[in-house]
Amino acid sequence: MDAEAPKNPNATVPKQETVEGGATGGAANLAKKEEHDADYHPPTSYLETIVHLFKGNIGPGLFAMGDAFKNGGLLVAPLLTVVIAVVSIHCQHVLVTCSKKMRDLRGETVCADYAQTVEQCFENGPPKLRGWSRTMGRLVDIFICVTQLGFCCIYFVFISTNLKQILQAYSIDMNVHLVMLLAFVPVLLSSLITNLKWLTPVSMFANICMIVGLAITLYYALKDGLPEVGERALWTNGSQLALFFGTAIFAFEGIALVMPLKNAMRKPHQFERPLGVLNVGMFLVSVMFMFAGSVGYMKWGEQVGGSLTLNLGDTILAQAVKLMVSAGVLLGYPLQFFVAIQIMWPSAKQMCGIQGRSLWGELGFRTFMVLVTLAIAEMVPALGLFISLIGALCSTALALVFPPVIELIARSDLNKGPGVWICVKNLVILVMALLGFFTGSYESLKQIVKHFGEEEVH
Repeated sequence: MDAEAPKNPNATVPKQETVEGGATGGAANLAKKEEHDADYHPPTSYLETIVHLFKGNIGPGLFAMGDAFKNGGLLVAPLLTVVIAVVSIHCQHVLVTCSKKMRDLRGETVCADYAQTVEQCFENGPPKLRGWSRTMGRLVDIFICVTQLGFCCIYFVFISTNLKQILQAYSIDMNVHLVMLLAFVPVLLSSLITNLKWLTPVSMFANICMIVGLAITLYYALKDGLPEVGERALWTNGSQLALFFGTAIFAFEGIALVMPLKNAMRKPHQFERPLGVLNVGMFLVSVMFMFAGSVGYMKWGEQVGGSLTLNLGDTILAQAVKLMVSAGVLLGYPLQFFVAIQIMWPSAKQMCGIQGRSLWGELGFRTFMVLVTLAIAEMVPALGLFISLIGALCSTALALVFPPVIELIARSDLNKGPGVWICVKNLVILVMALLGFFTGSYESLKQIVKHFGEEEVH
C-alpha cells in the first residue's frame, strides 16, 4: 500500500541524511541537534518572561518621568501617559497578532520576529506593496538596532553620571570618561550572557535594585509632604508637550522585546492572553511611570532633574539609591543589548564566513559592540539630550507607526479593505504618531543645537 500523502501539499520533504546508518542515523543526528539547541536556548517560564519584560521597560526612562511631567503639566501629562500606554500596549498586541497570522499562513511553527513579520505582511499584501517587503524588513531592523544600541549608550552615560556624583560626595573627583571606563568591565561581563534563560537572575536583581531605588526616592519626595497642586503647571505649551511625548515614548518603547520574549517562552500562548505576560507586565510598568512622574514633578517642580536621583542630595541613603539605580541600569544593559545582537550577529557571522554556532565568535562580536557603545558614549557625554530624539524618531516608528501599517495590510482581503473600524483606529494612531514624530524630533534637535552652541561659547 502507498504511504500516506503529506497533509500540506506545499510542505517540503526533508532531505534524507547520507551519513552512516541511513535514515535512522539521520534521525538520531537530528534528535541530538534539537536536544543541543534546546540546551543552548532553554525556554523561559511565565515568571521569567515577565521579569524580562519588566526590566526591558524599566530603565533611565522611569527616572526621567519627573522631567517628562514637567514638560507636560500636572493635568495633561497623566492623561497623555495613559493614552500613550494604552496605544503602545495595543500596538504590541497588533504585532503579535500579525506575526501569528503570518506564521499560520506560511505553515511555520514559530512566530517571526518584528522585522520578519513586517516583511512577510508586505510579501502577502496587495501586489503594489510586495516589492517593498525586503526594504521594510531591513528598515525595521535598522530602527531596532539604532534604538537598542542608543539605549545602551544612554545607559553608560546614566551610570557614569550617577557614580561620579557618588564619588564627589566622598571628595573623589574623577573625570566622567574615566568612570565610564570603570563601568565597562561589569557591563561587558553581563553582556556576554548569550540567552534569555541565563539572563533571568541578572534581570531579577536589576528589577529589585530599580524598585527599591524608586521606593526610597519616592520616600524622600513624600516624607515632608508635597506642595499644593496650584503651585505646579497643569498644562504647558506645544513645544514642551513635544518634548514630553519624546521622553514618554522612549520610556514605553519595549516593542522590540515582544517577539524575542514570546518565542523564548516554554508556553508562548501565555504571552498575549488577557492576564498574560504582556498585559500584566505593562500594567505594572505604566503604574510605576505614572507614580514616579506625578510625585517627582509635584515635589521638585521646575527644579526636577533629568533623573529623579539627581534631586536627592548627598546623604548616605541618597548615595545608596544612586548606587542601586546605577546597578539596576547596568544590569539592564544586557537585555537591551540582546535584542540588537540577535539581529546583527547572523549577518556579522555570514560576513566573517563563520559556520555553525561559534560561541567564541559571538562572544568576540558582543565584546566589539559593547566597545562601540562605550566609544559613542565617551565621544558624546551629553547623550542624555538624545533621549527625546531617539524616542521621537526611532521609538515612535517602531511603537506606533509599523504596527498599524502591517495590521492594515494583514487585515486586507483581495476584494475589500480591512474594514472601517480598523481603518479609522489605525489612522488615528498614525496621525498621533506622525505628529509626535515631527514635533518631537524638531524640538529635540533644537535643544541639542542650542546645547552645543552654548558649549562652544563657554
